[in-house]
Amino acid sequence: MKKRILVAPLNWGLGHATRCIPLINALLQHNFEPIIASDGVALALLKKEFPKITCIELPAYNIKYAKKGYLFKFKLLKDSPKVIKAIKAEKRAVKNIIDTYKIDGVISDNRLGVYNKNLPCVFITHQLQVLSGNTTWLSTKLHKKIIQNFNECWVPDNRDEPNLSGKLGHTENGHLNTKYIGPLSRFKKVDCDIKYDVMVLLSGPEPQRTMLEEKLLIDFESYSGKVLFVKGVVEKEFSLIKKNNLTICNYMTSDVLEKALNESSFIVSRSGYTTIMDLAKLGKKAFFIPTPGQFEQEYLAKRLFDGGFVPYCKQDDFSIDKLETIKDYKGLENFDYEVNFKRLFSLF
Repeated sequence: MKKRILVAPLNWGLGHATRCIPLINALLQHNFEPIIASDGVALALLKKEFPKITCIELPAYNIKYAKKGYLFKFKLLKDSPKVIKAIKAEKRAVKNIIDTYKIDGVISDNRLGVYNKNLPCVFITHQLQVLSGNTTWLSTKLHKKIIQNFNECWVPDNRDEPNLSGKLGHTENGHLNTKYIGPLSRFKKVDCDIKYDVMVLLSGPEPQRTMLEEKLLIDFESYSGKVLFVKGVVEKEFSLIKKNNLTICNYMTSDVLEKALNESSFIVSRSGYTTIMDLAKLGKKAFFIPTPGQFEQEYLAKRLFDGGFVPYCKQDDFSIDKLETIKDYKGLENFDYEVNFKRLFSLF
């Protein structure tokens, strides 16, 4: 019988789910049977990507952003009792899944309660250092304690330069169980004709995703070029609307999105780590708008700006004329890397 591996990404936007897609495909190619577990839009997306794979709903963390960026950390603290309760429920659910489906190993992408001391368990994160302003030391210490529940921690980045995560994924002390597996992306670079001048690619938790969507839809009405606008809202049915220079859709599956990205001159998006990995794989030029109050995205955007790769600005400061600065930056470089899945999966 094939070994069954539970793959459980965090439902925090779409990034954790989408970077698990190449892992799930690799498990299938190496004769494992993946079982998917998550909640919300992350689970909905993976159901569409893998309609033949068993998908199970886990208890939701129900993490939402504050409407004001400076209140982000306060809201996380306020919601922490609710999250802790969800993690306890998640642990019970995982034990039941392991018993019911005879699971042989676990891969958790930032789901804190998805592990079992009797099985080989992996935690995926690009944040060995968790930035939270003046409490970074505490958030990093707490995260390290969680990682130590797992047999291995897989960091989707290069160990040395060049790398994408900077100080997030590279700490002086490190972790004894850490493996740098190289950036993960579900996409491939394809030479093709450019169809769109700009692609707007949205994702992330509410209400900030909607707030940015509403702002950019207004801003791009005055843009003369051809725009593909992907809202990042996974719904039951695919929808597409054409409005003057704008082509607007709710979401795209991986194969369609890969084609659209390759056909777009440059990308406007959040500076989430999964988005950065995808755009680096495709060697794309971009403009980043970090999620207000999210220290990680602000750090990544500034790091790429300082390196001369990608311009960025705060959400409230964005205007169409800022896109003119993209030509002055190098764009993201295509890393030549190949993840050694056979070696990684030997843990199971």
